[in-house]
Amino acid sequence: MVRKIIHIDMDAFYASVEQRDFPEYRGKPLAVGYAEARGVVATASYEARRFGVRSAMPSTTALRKCPQLIFVPPRFEVYREVSEQINEIFMDYTELVEPLSLDEAFLDVTENHKKMASAVLIAKEIKERIRAKTGLTASAGVSINKFLAKIASDYRKPDGMFVILPKDVESFVEGLEIERFFGVGKVTAQKMHLLGIHTGADLKKFGEEWLVHHFGKVGHTYYYNARAIDDREVVPNRIRKSVGAENTFETDLEASTKMTLELYQIARRVWERIEEEQFYGRTITLKIKYADFEILTRSKTLPSPITQFRVFWDTAREMVKLIDTSEKKVRLMGLSISHHEDAQLPSGGIQLKLKFKD
Repeated sequence: MVRKIIHIDMDAFYASVEQRDFPEYRGKPLAVGYAEARGVVATASYEARRFGVRSAMPSTTALRKCPQLIFVPPRFEVYREVSEQINEIFMDYTELVEPLSLDEAFLDVTENHKKMASAVLIAKEIKERIRAKTGLTASAGVSINKFLAKIASDYRKPDGMFVILPKDVESFVEGLEIERFFGVGKVTAQKMHLLGIHTGADLKKFGEEWLVHHFGKVGHTYYYNARAIDDREVVPNRIRKSVGAENTFETDLEASTKMTLELYQIARRVWERIEEEQFYGRTITLKIKYADFEILTRSKTLPSPITQFRVFWDTAREMVKLIDTSEKKVRLMGLSISHHEDAQLPSGGIQLKLKFKD
């Protein structure tokens, strides 16, 4: 049976909520985050994106690109409330809803509560209901699996919808730019280009073993995605085991000071996700990939859940100081937190909100 999968992705979610709630921000370049020396952009409005401002960009870089950029602090409690309203709409159609974050989710509507035969009509109806309920726009992708639905949702943003029908799947993937494939970032795309891989059709020419040899385990995914194969099911109520982020550098790092600065930006991205999902764990894991692709991981478990960025960052900073770069440069760094527990704050205590500074 051909599945009917929808991927719903809210448009510039945090920034759109701020522009909805504060009319003075509408039509202006806006960034959710803090305009400080080591701040990071969490989300940028579409007005800001026209200047090249993007999520995870250092605030100083964003301001150079757009001097008139307005920064507002994140309000995760509001974003979570809006996300719950959207999820209630999803549940009217199917129990098979898999949230990926506050602003996006997969839905399997192969069989649905409303007995609607068309996934396209369901996606259109969901978009209309989200706008009516929240005043916000969403983009939708519709296809036969999660891989294709997620790609489709990004095709006509904002407030768009793109459908990849079963009969068009093969030709669509073959014409797809390699940068749009899952797991293909800027550095990997450059490596693929050097190997003559620019599109899905190019990728499809290579065998699974060859791709794994050149790209590691993710080569399996490249092989199947090039053939439009993705058997992952939409899994509701996923139990998240960790929250993290990583970055592959355009130039390998060798100085410990530079590593610390880069890790700080990664730590800010991770902390944003921790706050967003209320995922307060006890174990911090640092991942290092050297220039020769050797991978090193180091973990540290604290006695209680980490609820303040200062504690999270101080621990990560001490861990990276122990990394030896005397013989090898660093190609990639990652940071994650796991061992989640319900964080119980002391009676009368105050949980610090996300701040993009020490």
